[in-house]
Amino acid sequence: MKEKYTAIVLAAGSGKRMHSQIQKQYMDLLGKPVLYYALRQFEDCDFIDEVILVTKKDEIAYCREQIVEPYHFQKVKSVIEGGAERYLSVYNALKTAGACDYIYIHDGARPFVSREMLQRLKEAVCTYGACVAAVPSKDTLKLADEALFAKETLKRSEVWNIQTPQVFACADILNAYEKLMQEDHAKMGITDDAMVLEKMTDRKVKLVEGSYYNIKITTPEDLDIAEIFAKKCNLQES
Repeated sequence: MKEKYTAIVLAAGSGKRMHSQIQKQYMDLLGKPVLYYALRQFEDCDFIDEVILVTKKDEIAYCREQIVEPYHFQKVKSVIEGGAERYLSVYNALKTAGACDYIYIHDGARPFVSREMLQRLKEAVCTYGACVAAVPSKDTLKLADEALFAKETLKRSEVWNIQTPQVFACADILNAYEKLMQEDHAKMGITDDAMVLEKMTDRKVKLVEGSYYNIKITTPEDLDIAEIFAKKCNLQES
């Protein structure tokens, strides 16, 4: 029996750091909204069966009418309301997903996910049950004390920048989120889905080669960089 792969694409962020009234996931990138590019990769990926798009309540109609329908994203089966925090948006989507074997969770503001990356993650999640896209840090990283003095230099060979997609066995990540919902103190400091699995279970998360192109558009400078990357990657032909 064929295993089912579902993708959750998160587009409910406020985008305050963009200093724009237009949400970052809807901003123009080579004539299409940023969100388009991630959805296109999942749509065209042969083993992804279904996509759940998470957005703000008052943007659900916009996503359907301006993105999903015009670009014929047939795998987007649900456009649902997100929560006040990222982890709540993910939890809402996990409950919507229903029966599936593996879940991809991806930030809609990362337009440069590739099908090769999706395939690498598929192979890893089938082996390890949990994996994330990541790249080795290019920078030297230091821990700071409360007065902003450097107190420790991290070993760069052991430091990775974590990206999305993050991929999990569906039952495992849903179980981890359900435990999180019962422990208010655990919600503080949650920054990604792998952290939920790590805090709530004893499962380990495998790091899988991502891409330095796979940036998250967060600030105006990121959009400038994204335009350069998009042209280099020929996304205007997508």
